[in-house]
Amino acid sequence: MTLRPRNIDPRKCFIAGKWVDALSGETLALINPSDGSTLCEIARGGADDIAAAVAAAEAALSGAWGKATAAERGRMLAKIGQAVLAHVDELAQLEAMDVGKPLKQARADVLALARYLEFYGGAADKVHGETIPYLDGYTVYTLREPHGVTGHIIPWNYPMQIIGRSVGAALAMGNACVLKPAEEACLTALAFAEIARAAGLPDGALNVVPGLGAEAGAALSAHKGVHHISFTGSVGVGKLIQQSAGANVVPVTLELGGKSPQVVFDDADIAAALPFLVNAGIQNAGQTCSAASRILVQRGVYDQVVTEMAARYAQLRAGPAMADLDVGPLVSLRQKDIVEGFLAQGSDLEVAARGQIVEDAPAGGAYVAPTLFADVAPAHTLAQDEIFGPVQVIIPFEDEAEAIAIANGTAFGLVASCWSENGARQMRVARALRAGQVFINNYGAGGGVELPFGGRGLSGHGREKGFEALYGFSVLKTVAALHH
Repeated sequence: MTLRPRNIDPRKCFIAGKWVDALSGETLALINPSDGSTLCEIARGGADDIAAAVAAAEAALSGAWGKATAAERGRMLAKIGQAVLAHVDELAQLEAMDVGKPLKQARADVLALARYLEFYGGAADKVHGETIPYLDGYTVYTLREPHGVTGHIIPWNYPMQIIGRSVGAALAMGNACVLKPAEEACLTALAFAEIARAAGLPDGALNVVPGLGAEAGAALSAHKGVHHISFTGSVGVGKLIQQSAGANVVPVTLELGGKSPQVVFDDADIAAALPFLVNAGIQNAGQTCSAASRILVQRGVYDQVVTEMAARYAQLRAGPAMADLDVGPLVSLRQKDIVEGFLAQGSDLEVAARGQIVEDAPAGGAYVAPTLFADVAPAHTLAQDEIFGPVQVIIPFEDEAEAIAIANGTAFGLVASCWSENGARQMRVARALRAGQVFINNYGAGGGVELPFGGRGLSGHGREKGFEALYGFSVLKTVAALHH
C-alpha cells in the first residue's frame, strides 16, 4: 500500500473496517496552522456515529479479535508497527501540516508510534496473573482480562504518540477501541486506521470517529457500551469527561495539564543542562503537557543560567512546519490568542530574551515568538497557569527547601527534574517533588515508551506507557477454587 493524503478520505469515519460518511452528512474545515489555509474537510461525527463505532467494537470482541490469543495480538501490533515504519515520510508530512510542528519533530513522533506498537506487541503475552497462597484446599489465582470496548479521546498536540501509548496498550490487552481524534488535527489518526486495516487488524478492533469534542467526544464518554475512557487534554474537559463516565461507573485515565519545573542547583553541570532547559520548554511550540515551563535556579548560578538561556533563545527561529525550524506555529489562531493573552499578563515582567519569527512566515499562520521571562515570582500567573505556548519563566531560589516549596507550589504534578551533582540531594529532591515522573540530570529520558507516565493533582490520574498502561487497560479477576 502506498499511503498518501489523497488515499485517505478525511470526510469519512472509519467504522467496522470501512470508510463511511458521518450520518449527519456534515463536515468541518481542517486548517493549516502554518498559513491559515484549509487543508481539507473532515467528517463531523456525532452521537449516532459513536453508537455505530461502539457496536462495531462489540462485534469485534465477539468475533475474530475477541478470539485472538495474546501472542496473536502481539504479532498484529508488531506488524502494524512495521507498516508505520514503511510510511515514515508520509505520516511525518501529514503530522507537520496538521499540527504545525517542525518536520523533524513530526518524524520523531512517527518513530515513537512504531516503538509503542513494538513494545506493546512484545508485551501482549507477558502480562501474567499470580497464584495466591490461601486456605487449605483452595487454589487461588488471578487473571487480567480486557475491559471490553475502550474509548480514546486524544488531543491535537501529539496524535501519533498518544495513539501509540493509548490505543496500542488497549489493543495489546484485547480491548476493542473507539478513537475520537481532536478536530484540529486528525489526519494521522485516520491514516493509522488505514495502515492497521491494510496490515490485517480485524474489522471493528479499531474505529475512528472525527468530530467536535462537544458532540462526538461527549457522546463517547457518556456511551453505556464503553467500559473504559482514556483522555488526554485540558483540565476543564477532563473534569467533564470524568463526570460523564462516572454516571456509568466507568474507569477513566486522565492525562491533563502541567506546569513542570526543572530545578537547577548551584552544583549542577550547567553546560549539560542548558539544551534540556530550553528544548523541554519550546518543543512543539510549548504545546506539550509535560513542557518544562518553569526553570527554578539557585542564586549561585542564577545569573549564568539566565545569560546562557537568553543567548539560546535569541537564536530560536519560528516559521512554517515544512521549513523545519526550531519552532512551528501554534495549532490554531485561537491558541495563538490564548498565548498572547498570557504574554500580555507578563507585561510587568523582565523579558530575558525572545526568539524570532522568520520574515517569510505566512501572514495567516499562528506564530508566536518564543519568549523567556526572568526573575518571575512563584505566584505570578505565568508561573502558575499552563500557557501551552513557547513561553518559559525563570524563578530564583535560595536553598533546597525553598526550591521544593516552589516546585510543588502549583495545582499540577506531572513531570519535574533535578539538576545536581550531589547524589544525596538528588534522592532527597526526587522523593520530595510532587510529580508523576522525576528526572535527574536530564528531562524526558528520550521519550521513554517503557516509563510509566501520568500525573497528580490537576495533572490527572492513572498511568500510561510501560506495563502500567497494560494493567490500566485490564480488569483483575480473582479465581478461588475449593477442592473436595
